[in-house]
Amino acid sequence: MIKSTLILRDDGLPLCSSVDDDTDPALAEQKKKIKVLMSRFTPSSAPEATLESGAFEIHYVRVGAVVYFVIAEKGYPRNLAFSYLKEVAQEFEHSYGHEYTRPTVRPYAFVTFDNFLQKTKKLYSDKRVQDNLDQLNQELMGVKQIMTKNIEDLLYRGDSLDKMSDLSASLRQDSKKYRKSAQKINLDLLISQYAPIAIVAFFLVFLIWWVFLK
Repeated sequence: MIKSTLILRDDGLPLCSSVDDDTDPALAEQKKKIKVLMSRFTPSSAPEATLESGAFEIHYVRVGAVVYFVIAEKGYPRNLAFSYLKEVAQEFEHSYGHEYTRPTVRPYAFVTFDNFLQKTKKLYSDKRVQDNLDQLNQELMGVKQIMTKNIEDLLYRGDSLDKMSDLSASLRQDSKKYRKSAQKINLDLLISQYAPIAIVAFFLVFLIWWVFLK
């Protein structure tokens, strides 16, 4: 289940946050971690990732100068979490354009966007709709490699978001390499399977031509 949504400018300025249960200390702790995490972002940080944090998972996407976070219970489908984030990002950009880039923008200046967050969160939390969206996302998106890392490693052990980006790029390169290797293997198998048949067929055609048509 989706627990909370945070929208922050890449300099750390909070633009909007969903209205949540402020009495939940575990959720408050996750929000604190996100604020610390924002200070680690650089232009070369991974554009999207999943961060494991105890009983939660923090998913984020970066779109332009804005970072969209969602805190979800561990086990909530990741493809749905990223679908939710991208729907939120699309609507936020559509609603406010580049108003958030103005230097005079105050913290939580776009708090009214919570109306959309609550409606969309409810949609993605409905079991029947969730199942339909999950199936649709599987069909449309397939399996997408999203970098996963324990947030404690990033916050307290010195790992960086830039390193995550490098690892994510490495995964994509390895995926392309293995895909090319698989295609070559399949081609070699086809050649080894059908080449003898083609040679025999060519020989028979040549023999018929030699005997009857020459």
